[in-house]
Amino acid sequence: MTTVTVQIPADWPATEERARAVQDELRARVVLDEPGPPPGTGRVTGVDVAYDDERDVVAAAAVVLDAATLAVVAEATAVGRISFPYVPGLLAFREIPTVLAALAALPCAPGLVVCDGYGVAHPRRFGLASHLGVLTGLPTIGVAKNPFTFTYDAPDTRRGSTSPLLAGAEEVGRAVRTRDAVKPVFVSVGHRVDLANACAHTLALTPAYRLPETTRRADALCRAALRDAAYPA
Repeated sequence: MTTVTVQIPADWPATEERARAVQDELRARVVLDEPGPPPGTGRVTGVDVAYDDERDVVAAAAVVLDAATLAVVAEATAVGRISFPYVPGLLAFREIPTVLAALAALPCAPGLVVCDGYGVAHPRRFGLASHLGVLTGLPTIGVAKNPFTFTYDAPDTRRGSTSPLLAGAEEVGRAVRTRDAVKPVFVSVGHRVDLANACAHTLALTPAYRLPETTRRADALCRAALRDAAYPA
């Protein structure tokens, strides 16, 4: 497995105002009219990050799975300094440099990328999954553990049930029940995937647990990379 060390890009936003301006600029490039790859085909990649704020270190992991079998095909990690303060709605600016480095270190194309977070289910309709998709051109979705600032009615208790995730009257994602009678996850489009397909991918990736296998494996890998990180010295 490859691990790379990441420097914060020289032109990376340093202020909230600049970060929001970047979101506004890139949001216009989000593609919402493509269905995306069919579930269970090709490869699917999970990305996740872990932080050690005391050491000013962030670790990212990218884990590629065979979409049909969910077997691990490839893994890569990246570590670096935290690239932006903690600001709700701007978390992508803390994560993108190391996530991009982990994806770039993979020995194969990632296929669909599944983020532990949000896509258009975001106050500015441009969460991590959308940001990452625009920068890479890859199809992306966000699968989050909570509904952020949005509202929903609980879906039926059976696996596969869904309900709209709403910003007022606007559907920004769906609550998806991945296990019978277990709290749903919250799925949103990132880039180059439609919402129905994003939900179908989520169900294909959750044969045994609430969270997608992509997220579970990337979470474990980035936590291990953070524990082992010798950067900075």
